[in-house]
Amino acid sequence: MKVEKATIGDVKKMHELVNKFAGKGEMLPRALSEMYENLRDFFVIRDSSGSVVACVALHISWADLAEVKALAVHENRHKKGMGAALVKACIGEAKSLGIPRIFCLTYKPGFFQKQGFKMVEKMDLPRKIWAECYSCPKFPDCDEVALVLDVVVD
Repeated sequence: MKVEKATIGDVKKMHELVNKFAGKGEMLPRALSEMYENLRDFFVIRDSSGSVVACVALHISWADLAEVKALAVHENRHKKGMGAALVKACIGEAKSLGIPRIFCLTYKPGFFQKQGFKMVEKMDLPRKIWAECYSCPKFPDCDEVALVLDVVVD
């Protein structure tokens, strides 16, 4: 399994993958335009034919904070370590960029806790992270769980 930076040709498949889970209420939907605009944030795992089977984004929020978001693994690829490999790539990138803390908002806190994240109160996160939330249909009644991971930066 190889984690790579996403390319322009991956966006439609990433969009389909993320929004399939969003349709089930397991994550928030993402607009195709948002995924193109933030392509540099994304990592992917491709199958042997080159098709995207998993994706994640690390989005920088501020000098000391980035968000892991849009983590999706094709249903027939669950429990194979792909999600963990993608989160590890995000942690590595945060470390290489000098970002000391990453967070996520999720409906699957147990998965992120296995990756070392700790639960926090959403209101303990900086107000800056809520900019995207204003366009969410669940705002202001967010039911996602907030978790953070402190990254050891050299």
